[in-house]
Amino acid sequence: MEQGGLDAVRELLLVMAVAVAGVLLALLVVFSPWHAVPDGAAPAAPVELRGPDPTATDG
Repeated sequence: MEQGGLDAVRELLLVMAVAVAGVLLALLVVFSPWHAVPDGAAPAAPVELRGPDPTATDG
């Protein structure tokens, strides 16, 4: 292969390596716990779900 072809392959490998590293970092962030768990207690929910308040026009 000529030099231009080798440079292109090297650049594509670098782009793929950076992309794989980014995906692995994103997976690490998504699946790792992000809050402290004191004394082995159940972890706190990041969002508290609430239903809508009943209205005065319930039929």
